[in-house]
Amino acid sequence: MSDLLLVRHGETAWSASGRHTGRTDVPLTAAGVEQALSLAPFFHGRHPARVLTSPLRRAVATAELAGLGDGSTDPDLYEWDYGGYEGVTTAEIRRTRPGWSLWTDGVPPGDAEHPGEDAAQVGARADRVLARVAPVLREDRGDAVLVAHGHFLRVLTARYLGLPPEDGRLFLLRTGTVSTLSTEHGLPVIAAWNARP
Repeated sequence: MSDLLLVRHGETAWSASGRHTGRTDVPLTAAGVEQALSLAPFFHGRHPARVLTSPLRRAVATAELAGLGDGSTDPDLYEWDYGGYEGVTTAEIRRTRPGWSLWTDGVPPGDAEHPGEDAAQVGARADRVLARVAPVLREDRGDAVLVAHGHFLRVLTARYLGLPPEDGRLFLLRTGTVSTLSTEHGLPVIAAWNARP
């Protein structure tokens, strides 16, 4: 069976400052561009059977700079919609909600562009993506690559392993990294995490 490679986009100003960046379309920083370029040697000479990218420019740019520009965008790969917490840091949220956790406490609704999602809704999107790449992986036609966002890819990893979406909290994911989901003896496993070439 082929592997599922997860690429978290390079750094943005918002990710560097810890601001929740869901649907806001912020660009890569200079450091984020360097992170994305550093992934190119990893993908050089590889020919993935399927490449899917979030429609947001930080993911699209990362895919292109890493040499994965021949994929297609998939709206199910959008980052978690943080609703009323879009652009707000965890420290700021905890000033009024001590002990708040995205994974268990969710987000308040925002405006029309940021209505908000809970973990189950993000998990449903992750399940749809996994269903789309499953035939490619099962038929061993080559690896599939997903270029997306930190919280979303953490939820997707939990779902790949058969865990509830909230267990994505267990998988810290850095910007500009490649992680590999694979199988061992027919069971889903994490083969590599937060790798940088």
